[in-house]
This record gives sequence, structure tokens and C-alpha cells, in this order.
Amino acid sequence: MAAAEAGSLVAAVLAPSGRLDKQDLGTRLGRLSRRVQELKGEVCAVINSKYSEFLPSVQAAEELRAQVQELCGSIDLLKAGIESEVQRDLNVAVAEFTELKQQLERDTLVLSILKKLQEFDIAMEKYNTAFLEKKYVAAAQHLETARSSLRLLESRKGFELKILKALGTELTVQTQNMLYHLGEEWQKLAVWKLPPSKEGSSLESVVHSELHLHTVSSKEEEIAGTSVASVLQAFAVLGELHTKLKIFGQLLLKHILKPLILYPSLQPCTEEQSDVFILRFKSEEPSLDHSSPMKVFDKIKLIFEVLHKYLLNVPLEQPVEDKKGCGVTLAELLGDMIWEDLSDCLIQNCLVNSIPTNSSKLEQYIEVIKSTEEFEKALKNMQFLKEDTTDLLKYARNVNSHFANKKCQDVIVAARNLMTSEIHNTVKITPDSCVALPKLPNPGAGDHSKMPKASELLHNNMVNLENKTKLSQHTFSLPTCRISSSVEKLMELAYQTLLEATSSTDQCCIQLFYSVRNIFQLFHDVVPTYHKENLQKLPQLAAIHHNNCMYIAHHLLTLGHQFRYRLTNILCDGAATFVDMVPGFRRLGTECFLAQMRVQKGEILERLSSARNFSNMDDEENYRAANKAIRQVLHQLKRLGKVWQDVLPVNVYCKAMGTLLNTALTEIVTRITALEDISAEDANRLYSLCRIMVEEGPQVFTPLPEDDKNKKYQEEVPVYVQKWMTFKELMIILQANLQEIVDQWADGKGPLAAEFSAAEVKSLIRALFQNTERRAAALAKIK
Repeated sequence: MAAAEAGSLVAAVLAPSGRLDKQDLGTRLGRLSRRVQELKGEVCAVINSKYSEFLPSVQAAEELRAQVQELCGSIDLLKAGIESEVQRDLNVAVAEFTELKQQLERDTLVLSILKKLQEFDIAMEKYNTAFLEKKYVAAAQHLETARSSLRLLESRKGFELKILKALGTELTVQTQNMLYHLGEEWQKLAVWKLPPSKEGSSLESVVHSELHLHTVSSKEEEIAGTSVASVLQAFAVLGELHTKLKIFGQLLLKHILKPLILYPSLQPCTEEQSDVFILRFKSEEPSLDHSSPMKVFDKIKLIFEVLHKYLLNVPLEQPVEDKKGCGVTLAELLGDMIWEDLSDCLIQNCLVNSIPTNSSKLEQYIEVIKSTEEFEKALKNMQFLKEDTTDLLKYARNVNSHFANKKCQDVIVAARNLMTSEIHNTVKITPDSCVALPKLPNPGAGDHSKMPKASELLHNNMVNLENKTKLSQHTFSLPTCRISSSVEKLMELAYQTLLEATSSTDQCCIQLFYSVRNIFQLFHDVVPTYHKENLQKLPQLAAIHHNNCMYIAHHLLTLGHQFRYRLTNILCDGAATFVDMVPGFRRLGTECFLAQMRVQKGEILERLSSARNFSNMDDEENYRAANKAIRQVLHQLKRLGKVWQDVLPVNVYCKAMGTLLNTALTEIVTRITALEDISAEDANRLYSLCRIMVEEGPQVFTPLPEDDKNKKYQEEVPVYVQKWMTFKELMIILQANLQEIVDQWADGKGPLAAEFSAAEVKSLIRALFQNTERRAAALAKIK
């Protein structure tokens, strides 16, 4: 408050207030001085009051500091005493405690080892007693107790005893000794009498195989002390049961179970005596190549019933080596070991053979499914199978799929056998011929065949659009030719397979349909490769292969349509077709035949190349060479005509022979027109050679075996031989004079102008005639 007042006074003094006189200023300064003195007195009073209050606190703090210093001194004295006396006694006590603890641990360890050694010794003594009494299960358990004690002793690190090695050796010796005796007992209980191993598992060796199972009553077991159960349970305790059962299971599969499946004539025979049950076999005359599944199941079931009754109906009260719990029987263990191999053998050698080859027999397969169910149920009751094991049943129930797969496989195999058979075995096909097509079932309601016929619609609408000119009934038929008998059978196989598909399930129908497509695809790929060498070398086979391809393509055009509305709905939407394969087959046949045509053309040209260009025919040697070449070409053509006779369709035959003859004529015309000088003697001899071609050339056209029917085609040679008229015009030129040649030209409008160009005619005139005014005049008219 005082400070505030002082401040206000100072502000009043310093504040500008206009004009200030000296008297006013002195008054104000006096007031300010007095107020400062008052404030100074007040401050001194406050300071004195605060000092009087602070002084007792300072004194109390000084007293407390003195007490703390005294206490710290006492603590230091006490600490020094503890470090000098108490710590020494404590260290001695800790050392004594540690030593006593280590001694206790050593004594405890020694005691535990002595206890385990005692347990080992007691177990071995009990083992010896039980073993002498032939209590094999108890003896095996005592051995396992001893082994457990020894393992515990050996597991202790840093504590080794030399005696442990001796104990381990003793345990091993006693274990092997017991296993040896158990093995002998097992061999007495189950005796295999097998032929020499070199005979394998053939039918003869199986007939001479026997299995003897030792049987004793319960009283005799008590007296003898040995039973199947005790021996096998002892094996289980010792961990050797799996090995023994595996060996037994392999022998059982090899010498009993698999032979019963593989050999239909093999029958099991049983004989029960006082102390042994004998299982042997006999061979009967088989009625079929493969046993029915029902018979095989009965025979296998009999074997398992015998084993279950006399050998394997033993519960394992002790856990076996794989740590399975109690309640497991030997039958179940054996089933786990052999069932996979046994079921595979049953499927591959029994059920596969029982799958029907025809869809009409699928209903009869229900018996096989029921028999399979009963077989598996019987094995489950005997505990050979687990409740979830249904391998056989799954396979049997899936018969539709297996039928389709087997049918498709059989179809492909049959088709391939036909494709790899000889091509030259042929049959004649005529327009009236057709595949032995089976009678197809009538399409069901709703098919396209139920639509009104076109004739009915026309009749109803009173419209007559009939064309007066009618096509021949053979317009779209395959022309007469020869095809391989194997291809005819192949087409019949395709029709039969598609017919089978019409009465099959949807999935089977689809598989069979595409199997037929695969047949033709296989033909396209296999035949040209498999018969490649013969198709290249033998003209007749090339022609037959051409016909085969055209025959298949002809049927593929309508094959899908014939079955379209009788197949499954999935295929009825346009998928059931073979038309897409037609161009490929036509191309395949055409390329093969054209390749053979190129070979024949090459041979013709090669023979004509030996004619010495038909030059200097006045030389006897040259004339003989040319004559020989002409004769060889005609012989080749006649041979081809005979080879292709009654094989190729007439139109194809005539085109092929016409093409080859045309090749020869073209080559001869080219060689003669290229000559620069032709003497009169040369012209006469060239004419005689050409006359041979004209006279004998048509004789190569013999498409039919009947000679009188071939005259028609021999007269039509100009239709098939493009250069035939050219060749005849050349012969005219060789014998004509200049005026006759000019007349034949007829200012470019005659028959000569139709076959030769002006340059070619002038060249021939210059070669045939000397340079005279008449020749010059004739040349001037050729333009």
C-alpha cells in the first residue's frame, strides 16, 4: 500500500500539468520526503518481526545436526565390528552348508543308482524264473523293466559305472535268447511248407504250398505253458511283433492271397487234424480266363476266417512298439500291413476284369457291388479292416466311370491295331455300299425329328416347288473304289461306339463320343507315320490311302448328324459333330497321293532325259536311246494303270493318268521345239516316235477290269491330257510342207495357232526347212 502511494506521489510530481511554479514544487517534494520516511520505518519494523521468528528455527536445526553426527559415529563403529567378527563366522557356516549339500546330493544319487541296480537285478531274476516256466509274456515284461532301469542309469551324465556295460551285454544276450526261443515257438505254431524259391509264385508252386497252424486246447496250453497268444504278446512287448507279422503278411500275400486272385483254377482246401489245421490248394480246370469277384471274395474270406480262428484272434493287452493303446488285435495289425497291396491286387486283377464291356450289362454289376459290400463287412467283423476302409467298395460303386474308361481304352486299342494292320487288304466300295449301321432307337419326344416334315408343310400350304430335274440317287455318294478292310472295320467300330454312347450315362456318353473323335485324330497322326515308307514307295498303297482318307471324310460329314439327337443334351447343342475334321482328312489323302504323283513325274522325266534331247535322230544310236525312253515311259504308265485299276475312282484315275501322260508329252514337245536343226530323216523318225505315243498312250487308260468298258475313257484322252492336241499338231508339222503349215496357221485362227505361239511355229519352220524365199514368205505369214 505504502509503495503504491509513493508511486502515485512520484507520478503526480512528474506528470506534466502545464505551467508549474517553484512554491508548488517545493510543497510536493516535502510531502514526498515525509512519506518516504514513514515507509522506511514500516519496513524496519517488519524485518525485526521476521528475524525474531527465524532465530529459534536456526537453533533447533543446529541441535539436530549435532545429534545426526553423533549417530553416524555409532553406526561406523557397529559396521567395523560386524566386518571384523560376524562376517568371518558367516563364511565358515556357508562353506560347511555347501559341503553338506554336495554330500547329500552324492548320497542321494548313489542311493537312486543302487535302487535301479536292485530293480534291474530283481527284474532279471524274475525274468529267469518266468522264462523257465515258459511264461513268455511275464518274462518279456521283466526284460522291459530291466531295460528301462538300465536306460535310466545310462542317461545320468557324469556318473559312469563299468558295470553298466556288463549289464547291457547281459540284457542283450537274454533278449536275443528269448527272441530265439519265441521264434522257434512261432515256427511251431505257423509252419510254411513251400517249394524251392526258384519256382516263384507260379500256379505249380502254389499247388505244392501248405500252411500248418498248430492248434491245442486250453487245458493243453496250461500244461505246456505255450500258446499263440503268449508268444505273440511276448513279441509285442519286446517290439518284434511288427517284424514277424510283416514277414508273415508278405508270405501270405505271395503264396496264398495273390495266387487265389490271379489263378481262377486255384481252390483252397482245408484239413483239420487233432493238433494242426492244414491249408493247401488244388488246381481245377478253369471255365473262364478270369474269376468272378464273388468267387474270389469267397476264397479270400475263407483264408481270413481260418487265420482269425486259429492264429490272429489275439488281443494285445500290452502296448506294442508303435505305442498303440490296449484293445488292438493281431488281425487289425496284419490288416494294416497287407490291405493296401491286397486291395490293389483285387482291383487290378479282379474288379477291372469284371467291368462290363457293354452298357447293357451294367445292371448286372449290382451283384458285384453287393458282393464287395459283404466282403468288406466280413473283414471288418473279423477286425482285419477298420470301419473307414472302403477302397474296394469305392472302386466298385464307381463302375460307370470305370466302364467308360475301359470302353474308351478298348476302343482306342482296337482302333490302333486296325491302323497298324496291312493297308493292301482291300474291299470294294460302291455307291450302294454303306456301313453296317445298327438300327438306331427312335428319338424321344421333343427331338427335332418330331418337327413337321417339309412335305407336310408344302401340302398344307398348297405350294408345289418341286423341280422337274431330279438329282441322281448317287449324287452325294462315294464313287466306286477300293479301301482297306481295316478302315471299313474302323468306321464300323466308330458307329458301334456311338451307338453304345446313346444308351450310356451322360458322363460315359461324352467320353465315348470324344473317344470316337480320338480314333480319327489317331488315324490322322499314326497311319502316315507308321506306313510312311510303304506309302512313299508303293503307288498302289498311296492310292488306297487316298481312298481311305476320302472314305473317312465322306462319313464324317454326316456321322455327327446321325447321332446328334440321340446323345446327351450336352452334345446336342452343336458339339456332336465331326465336320471340322473333314478338311484335314481330305488334305491328308490328297497330299499323300500328290507326293506319289510327284515321284512318278520325276521318274518319267528321268527316263526322257536319256533320249538325248531327241536330236540327230538320223544317228541310229540316238534313235534307239529315244525309242527306249519312249517305251520305258509307256511301260511305266501301263504299270501304273494296272496298279491303280479298280482301286481309284474312275474320275481320279483318269485325271492322274492324264496328268502323268501330259507330263511326258509336254517334255517331248519342249525338247523337239527347242531343236535348231531337224533334217528330213530326223523329222520322219521323230514322227514315228510321236506316233508310238499317240497310238499306245490311250491304252494306259484302263480304270476298269473289263476292257470293253475302258474304250470310253480311251476315246476321251483329250479331255484328261491337256497337251494331247498340241502333240498331234506337232506331228502334223513334222510331216507337213510349208504351205500346209501356213494353212494350219490360217492367219492365227487355225488349229495350229490354238496350240503353238507364232515364235514356236517360226522356230520349227527354221529347224525343218532350209533358208529359201519360200521359207521367208511362209515365216512372214506366221504372225
